[in-house]
Amino acid sequence: MKLIIQIPCYNEANTLTIALDALPKHIDGIDEIEYLIINDGSKDDTVRVAKDWGVDYVVSFPRNKGLARGFMAGLDACIRSGADIIVNTDADNQYCGEDIEKLVRPILNGEAEIVIGERPIDDIDDFSPLKKKLQHLGSYVVRKASATDIPDAPSGFRAFSKDAAMHLNVVNQYTYTLETIVQAGRNRMAITSVPVRTNPELRKSRLFSTMGGYIKKSMLTIIRAFLMYRPLTFFSICGLIPFVIGVAYVIRFLIFFAGGNGAGHTQSLIIASMLIMIGFMTFILGLQADVIAANRKILEDVQYRIRRMEASSAGENGYNDDIEKVKHTDRDGDS
Repeated sequence: MKLIIQIPCYNEANTLTIALDALPKHIDGIDEIEYLIINDGSKDDTVRVAKDWGVDYVVSFPRNKGLARGFMAGLDACIRSGADIIVNTDADNQYCGEDIEKLVRPILNGEAEIVIGERPIDDIDDFSPLKKKLQHLGSYVVRKASATDIPDAPSGFRAFSKDAAMHLNVVNQYTYTLETIVQAGRNRMAITSVPVRTNPELRKSRLFSTMGGYIKKSMLTIIRAFLMYRPLTFFSICGLIPFVIGVAYVIRFLIFFAGGNGAGHTQSLIIASMLIMIGFMTFILGLQADVIAANRKILEDVQYRIRRMEASSAGENGYNDDIEKVKHTDRDGDS
């Protein structure tokens, strides 16, 4: 059983060693632990620091592509490097490295395919009261959209089985955290959470510059994911609103007509017909989107099979051209 711990990095030279030193070197039930960083266009000495420490793999982008793209590149590299379990953590040492054993245990026991680290949000001193409320609100919305019970959706501290990682596909360019939960929930993957600890903040988050920007991007990500995986429900709800209002206008006209005042309210019929037509056309859009979503599921299945073939080919033929395998001495300093 092989575990690869991946860390997305963007100019993390000052904190990366702290995060790497905290990672476990042995876990019961795991035969081999390796370490991989995704260099997302760093302009500092992130790669040198990682190699000097002794990471096993480096995946590099020539320019910054964002957290979501880096995360997916890491998953792909881990799969092709023979990982049975993949753990994603942060380079700023936000999460307690010792809790990685908690993350992988449900997967080792066959109880889950994806495990999310649940942070003690209300006890984190570095989070403002507003941020704590928004974290809870965002997690609530994701639970409803994904039909899961994950209490800390924005947490990036998570573990994936090889099979689950092969099924994931993030399309937004902001973050992977919310979309992957919605995707996993709607695809009936076994997903759970475990309580984890956090460390004091070493630097400010780079994912968003303002709270308003965070809310906007998070909500757009959730809506887009829900639209992708439940399009008929989404468009039916959107179409039901004008349809019901249109029917209400028809009833209003009929009431006036029954009272002998229908001649002065024909505009109600015009508005009603427009609203009912809008509602009906929105429902038709939902049917079309549902057909497209069915085709997307077929493509996801094809992608899954291709990933399995690539993983097998990589193991047999060394097909890892874009993954730098780092040669180094023992991490304790012995040759």
